[in-house]
Amino acid sequence: MKISLNLLQENDAEELLEFERVNRRFFEKMVPGRGDDYYQWATFLERHRELLEEQESSGCRFYLIKDPEGNIAGRINLVDIDEAAGTAEVGFRLGENYGGRGFGSKALSLLLSTESNLKQIQAKTTTVNKSSQRVLEKNGFVHMGISDDEFEMNGEKMRFVRYLWVSDEK
Repeated sequence: MKISLNLLQENDAEELLEFERVNRRFFEKMVPGRGDDYYQWATFLERHRELLEEQESSGCRFYLIKDPEGNIAGRINLVDIDEAAGTAEVGFRLGENYGGRGFGSKALSLLLSTESNLKQIQAKTTTVNKSSQRVLEKNGFVHMGISDDEFEMNGEKMRFVRYLWVSDEK
C-alpha cells in the first residue's frame, strides 16, 4: 500500500472540512471534540488559514495522509518544533474507514523518515485510544507514563498516555 504525506495547503480546505465532518463522531469517541463552530465553513476556513500561517513560521508542520487514490485518510501534525534542539510533538488521526489497515503505522513511519532532523518526538493519546498506542509503539515510541490529571469524556473517565521517540542516530 502506497500512501503519501502532503503538507497542508490552502486549497485543501474543502476536502479537509468534509473529512472532518464525516469522521466527527468517530474522532469524538477518542479525543476531546472541537465544538460545533469548528465545522462551520467560515470558522473552519479561518482556522485553516491560521494553521497555514503557523506552518509558515516553522513552528509546526501539518500533513494530510493520502490513500493510494489521493483521498484524505487522516492527518499527522508536528507541533512545538524546536529546530535547534531537534524536538517536536506529534499528533495524528485517521478516518474511521482507514483504521486497522496499517495506514497509521505507515504514515508515522513515513513522517519519521521525512523529518530525519528530529532527535526526539513526544506524543500523547487518551487511555481509551488503544489503536493510537499500538501505532506509536510499532514505530519505536516508548511509553513514558500516564498523566495524573483525569478528565471525563463521553461519560468515561480517562487520562493522557505519554510517549517518547528518540532517534537511534548518534
